[in-house]
Amino acid sequence: MEKRRVVITGMGAVTPLGNSVDETWAAVKAGKSGVGPITHFDCTPNKVKYAAEVKNFDPAQYMDASAARKMARFTQYAVAAAKMALDDSNLMGNQKVLDETGCILGVGIGGFEITESGCISYYKSGCSKTPPMTIPELIPNEAGGNICMQFHLHGPTFAVSTACSSGTDALGTAFDMVRNGRMDVCLAGGAESTINGYAVVAFEVLHALSSGFEDPAKASRPFDKKRNGFVMGEGSAILVLEEYEHAKARGAKIYGEVMGYGASCDGYHLTSPNPDGVVGSQCMTRALKDAGMDPSEIQYYNAHGTSTHINDPSETRMVKLAFGEENAKKLKISSTKSMHGHCLGATGAIEAMICVKAINDSFFPATINLDEQDVEGGCDLDYVPNKGVEGNIDAAMSATFGFGGHNGAIIIKKFKD
Repeated sequence: MEKRRVVITGMGAVTPLGNSVDETWAAVKAGKSGVGPITHFDCTPNKVKYAAEVKNFDPAQYMDASAARKMARFTQYAVAAAKMALDDSNLMGNQKVLDETGCILGVGIGGFEITESGCISYYKSGCSKTPPMTIPELIPNEAGGNICMQFHLHGPTFAVSTACSSGTDALGTAFDMVRNGRMDVCLAGGAESTINGYAVVAFEVLHALSSGFEDPAKASRPFDKKRNGFVMGEGSAILVLEEYEHAKARGAKIYGEVMGYGASCDGYHLTSPNPDGVVGSQCMTRALKDAGMDPSEIQYYNAHGTSTHINDPSETRMVKLAFGEENAKKLKISSTKSMHGHCLGATGAIEAMICVKAINDSFFPATINLDEQDVEGGCDLDYVPNKGVEGNIDAAMSATFGFGGHNGAIIIKKFKD
């Protein structure tokens, strides 16, 4: 059976850079940082004092207040992003379509603040009590479940959990299901919110988080010599993936076309990528093969670029292996995590959304805080330092790499009828 074309017909986002796609993209183009002092909890005991938090978010703008009280933060962000995406795609209230529409979300951890507060209640009660909504609020699939309840979706709905690759893998899974005819329309993306004491301490003991910068806006600095860890972010981005003929028949606007998806697993280490980059590069080569594209056809690569000593040079090696040395040198590469931080399970979806905007606006986002590129450490490609540049983008790749060795890559192309 001939594979069907899959296009993007709606987008929604809640990120540390803004509470909409347009606000987020405007901040990316301006090279603004969404990193600041932690306000979600009292971080006095912690070494880490900053994060990329969502700001000025009011769930009542997107859902009933009583429903919001039964959701963890990651679910609130997901419901808000889903509403924006459905409004954007002009599908809100189209029950005939929504009856068949699914929702596949990447969630790496879920309601961690609920886990934390539930455990505190449990021990304070002498191990006999916990809030009644603890389980329904913390489990990763509740974001998708609440979206379906809020907007009356009845298609296949589930969570994908592959750590920091979750959002990318959710997009790839939804892409496959629409392409292969299981659905005509699917909401796909990711959601995460783990900025709480429990999560920060858990990442601190792994020496994974950035600390010690007086100016939080300077803390996330991928590919720079002074990088010392990632900055935790949060948020959600959701894309409406739709079969092309279905979208065309209803006169939908089309942002771009999903061309290919690839995944691999290092089978190497619980928290570190294999430094040789071989298996990591395979998610990229598989995405290119799936898309039927040559590496030279990709102009922009949105890097995982975590700002850690291990990730950045190993990812650079992956790019060289997948694209070839000459093509890799021609690529414009940036890590927008330098601005929105590392949003864990949501990060692949946020970065795919940024790729769509980059294609439509013919603009290569910057890697901010790249003041002294770590060439000697193996970071020797064009990472668009500090200031974004204009230029044609026919196709972009976004790749993400998660704990456990999970690797995912997705290719989005400028739409042509």
